[in-house]
Amino acid sequence: MATGFAPLKNDLILRAARGETVERPPMWIMRQAGRYLPEYHVVKDGRDFFETCRDAEIASEITIQPIDHFDGLIDAAIIFSDILVIPQALGMEVLMIDGKGPSFPHPLRSPEDLKKLRTTVDITKELDWAFTAITLTRKKLNGRVPLLGFCGAPWTLLAYMTEGSGSKMFRYAKEWLYRYPKESHELLQRITDVAIDFLAHQVAAGAQMLQVFESNGGELGPVEFDEFCLYYLKQISAKLPAKLAELGITEKIPVTVFAKGSWYALDKLCDAGYDCVSLDWLHCPAEAVKTANGRVALQGNMDPGVIYGTKEAITAKVEQMIKGFNGGKKNYIINLGHGTQPMMDPEQVGRLRVVGYMTPSLYKLSFELIIEGLQVAKSFNISQT
Repeated sequence: MATGFAPLKNDLILRAARGETVERPPMWIMRQAGRYLPEYHVVKDGRDFFETCRDAEIASEITIQPIDHFDGLIDAAIIFSDILVIPQALGMEVLMIDGKGPSFPHPLRSPEDLKKLRTTVDITKELDWAFTAITLTRKKLNGRVPLLGFCGAPWTLLAYMTEGSGSKMFRYAKEWLYRYPKESHELLQRITDVAIDFLAHQVAAGAQMLQVFESNGGELGPVEFDEFCLYYLKQISAKLPAKLAELGITEKIPVTVFAKGSWYALDKLCDAGYDCVSLDWLHCPAEAVKTANGRVALQGNMDPGVIYGTKEAITAKVEQMIKGFNGGKKNYIINLGHGTQPMMDPEQVGRLRVVGYMTPSLYKLSFELIIEGLQVAKSFNISQT
């Protein structure tokens, strides 16, 4: 287990995830490190995506870029990696093709293909680079903000492994569920076991909070969600503490679950054993707060498309969102309802952060956000209402 880390100076997000009252709502953004930032392209310098992830020094630098770029406006870093490293650990080849996205040259198209997967996975060997990057990043952060680790959720990973890429129809993934349900459960269980091990070792390497990404959750109906998705999400939250204990970790590590599109399952997700449930923009904040009823913290949930709007639109939507979450001083973390996109303007993303940081429910703002090169200059006047 990695040690020797600096004391944490900003623990807002950890306290919010634990349900404590905080001074202001903490904030981070899914895919906050990546292609919309100009400095990302300078560091990546034409390298293959997964090559970049596997280089601990480069992955660490990219992870910290948004913390530096939006200095003082962001309350957590999330390690630069990808949800598809678990299929790689299981023995599958995964490529990242420019302009297309992830591609599996040899997807699982029948139960016979399960023989292609490793029967046992030594996570410390297969994904050692990920743990090295986490430890290095935690040390470089020097306590500025917490470091988040993450993994893809079982159903989402099954979909990629059977489709061979991202999908709109989920033709092969659905064929597995309805033609080979027994083998689907076998595959989901194998993914789940690796995911638990991976998450635990991320904490051992230095991660202070975790998120499980069920990005394709909304592709299942309520009955199928319970059987092929929720069952395994519950296993992750239930078994993770014991796995952490095996590694000598007894402190409570906050874990968030994000099941995109699964609005119908919010009540069940609140009882799935997670500390925080991340919401996409299909949720009404006030209704989500009512449904959660204090059982978990909520995270989200602004439509990423708002970033393409005017500055006034961004300000209005952030204010509306925080108001919907009762001002955000308890059980709330500001985030988008999904990740940033490559063509987004960093200045617009920065405006979201400034408005969120200053808690519009409590303050009247006038500010100008200017981005010059790789630096952010901020000037704003604040008067308390």
